[in-house]
Amino acid sequence: MSLLRSGGRGPQGAAQDGLTLHSVEAEGGLKLDAYLPYRLSVASNAVSGLIARAYEDRFGLTVPQWRLICVLAEDGGMTQVQIVARTVMDKVTVSRAAQGLVKRRLIKRAENKTDGRSHVLTLTPEGRSLHSEIAPLALAYEAALIAGLSPEDVTLLKRLLTRLQAAAGQLSGEGEPPKIPG
Repeated sequence: MSLLRSGGRGPQGAAQDGLTLHSVEAEGGLKLDAYLPYRLSVASNAVSGLIARAYEDRFGLTVPQWRLICVLAEDGGMTQVQIVARTVMDKVTVSRAAQGLVKRRLIKRAENKTDGRSHVLTLTPEGRSLHSEIAPLALAYEAALIAGLSPEDVTLLKRLLTRLQAAAGQLSGEGEPPKIPG
């Protein structure tokens, strides 16, 4: 019995290329190679690990620190709560990343004029300079990772990741796991 309906993609959720989109009970339960959350996690870990080594070796940064620098470079000053929401990193990870970057004088904390209980984090000139130095490397890694994909595949992948992230956000707000059809 299929756990999820496929939305017209064929019987039991089979995709056009013969891959299943989800685990199927008739096939013996959960199959990791067909379980999308597992596949996303493994792919994310592989990419993050590759990039983490490069950032740590060349720039002394962790992946969370690099993400924080990128968010501040793109969005300007933000509170840690805003950074948590933007990056979907947990607040402890954001706090540790921010502390390390403050110590290195790559970001600075300023009083939040609208909410005295929090601080606004912004890049220092050194932080902006480091971002400008690392960004080409980040883009080179992205180009190497997607080299085997067509532009249409990349566009589709980005669109699907956005939809999956939105669905995960909705599920996390529900408080209860989804019901298993039966």
